Amino acid sequence: MSTVYDCQQADSRAAGLTAARGALKSGRLVVMPTDTLYGLAADAFDGSAVTDLLRAKGRGRDMPVPVLVGSWSTIDGLVGSVPPRTRDLIRAFWPGALSLVVQQARSLAWDLGDAQGTVMLRMPLHPVALELLREVGPLAVSSANISGQPPATTVTEARDQLGGSAAVYLDGGPAEHAQASTIVDLTSDQPRVLRSGAVSTEAVAEVLGVSTESLLAGSVAS
Repeated sequence: MSTVYDCQQADSRAAGLTAARGALKSGRLVVMPTDTLYGLAADAFDGSAVTDLLRAKGRGRDMPVPVLVGSWSTIDGLVGSVPPRTRDLIRAFWPGALSLVVQQARSLAWDLGDAQGTVMLRMPLHPVALELLREVGPLAVSSANISGQPPATTVTEARDQLGGSAAVYLDGGPAEHAQASTIVDLTSDQPRVLRSGAVSTEAVAEVLGVSTESLLAGSVAS
């Protein structure tokens, strides 16, 4: 049985965050608002919970689950090194709608799918998401929808698709962007935009000091 908490009301928000924290720590799934779309979340370090997340979405291990963080500094414990261009993008766009694919730290004991030593990280610009992330740590979060179906921009849309797969639903109102994040791959010498989204390619190119054309090699539609 899942419960929806209206996080636009102070008392319900506090109760919802407490319930979400307990659910995540016990290996269950939570639907949470972000600035881009609603997300289905699991404890990033709980392999069984991440497997349940993939199963709930009808998604295979060939599409690893991204990780959301609650602060800039969290990334230092998740990656082997943070080169200047990565720091530049973090300073420019975090918290916000930019996801960064980076080489993960070899010491990390998590299983997000067949990630081949990489992880996609983002710090969302949403007060409910940030509060939850700062309380429980990094979360494995994928869009709150069945794979192949429209992404959820409201908690109702998420619950209609996922039902009892999530123990807790946090309702933060309609997603601000209602659009997926932009994804930048930083795992090679040449940065690439893998998906165009809420942050423009032009803005990313300006921060990196490169051309938009060089970034778009290999990109896909948002």
